[in-house]
Amino acid sequence: MKLKTLLIPALCAVLLTGCAGRFGTDSPIIPDSPTTESNSAEETTPDDVTAEDDSLPPEEGMLRSRLTNEWVEAETADTRPIAVIIPNEIAAIPHYNLSKASILYEANVEERMTRMMAIYEDWANLDKIGNVRSLRTYYGYWSFEWDAFLVHYGGPYYVDDLLAFPDTQNINGILSKESVGFYRSTDRPAPHNVYTSGERLMKVIQDKEYPTGYRNLADQNHFNFASKSSPNTLEQYGGNAKTATYIDMSGCYPLTRCYFRYDEDDGLYYRYQHLSGGTDGPHLDADGQQLTFTNILVQETYCEELSDGYLVFQCHDTTRKGWYFTNGKGIRVNWEKTSDYGATRYYDENGNEILLNTGKTMICIVEDGDTFSFW
Repeated sequence: MKLKTLLIPALCAVLLTGCAGRFGTDSPIIPDSPTTESNSAEETTPDDVTAEDDSLPPEEGMLRSRLTNEWVEAETADTRPIAVIIPNEIAAIPHYNLSKASILYEANVEERMTRMMAIYEDWANLDKIGNVRSLRTYYGYWSFEWDAFLVHYGGPYYVDDLLAFPDTQNINGILSKESVGFYRSTDRPAPHNVYTSGERLMKVIQDKEYPTGYRNLADQNHFNFASKSSPNTLEQYGGNAKTATYIDMSGCYPLTRCYFRYDEDDGLYYRYQHLSGGTDGPHLDADGQQLTFTNILVQETYCEELSDGYLVFQCHDTTRKGWYFTNGKGIRVNWEKTSDYGATRYYDENGNEILLNTGKTMICIVEDGDTFSFW
């Protein structure tokens, strides 16, 4: 498929350079626990585990989720996910059913606010999702990786070309024919009161005659997963695996100032926020459910500012670094995305594609020059 990119050609020369910033080097600065990272990774390979767990499905006919590797109903596994654009500022919370997303992206938008894209797999019966806000181009390219229905409420003119691609299948609440997929609540002022539901979205999907099954555009195996019986502990990386029971992203997201705490009892990272104008505490849905993740990926990305303060991130690249956190540890990784519908792949410093652990994944997109800490 022909590569589509919204960045100007002159950026190619810039993209050949490495990431800058505190975590753009091979030596992280970890507050209260300084460490010096070796310049050469140990010649080790991941544990000999496969993408298939060695247990049988709990019920006959269940299949592995493409998103989490959990066992799910066959209908759920065969139905394309939705990718919903969700704001994350004090006026926009609490969110509804955000904790039910299988994959969650977060990146800055204008004025250093963050916006999220939630990838939902089992979405048809969700009664309230959101609130929903406008699209940015980079979220569109990440949604393509999952062959997802892109759900948003408008967007700046920068997104028009992406939405005009013949294979883009989106649901846009500002269009009269698609507005049936959304509704406004009375509990908060606009623009933070637009919501959707699985039933409403399905009606629009059927009206637009979008196929609900996968279109064979995206990679079927997006992530490589370790089995639950042989999880990826990162111990095979020896001293190159750093302790990461607390991950502070406030240097990258100065308004939401999110951070994660690892709970060794259940092996999950619990998300917290210290919102500008709000209070410091757990990131909770409206029903009190806290957001948790088995895997956290931090993706260092080239970014530039367009007019009117809008940003654009370079989604397609082969030269960038990042981090992978799981089981209370973290390793340096390199990431690549080479086509619109191709998956973003993450490799350890030996060139092996990493194994994620079965469960939900948080993907933090950070700008060159921004810093974060973990210990």
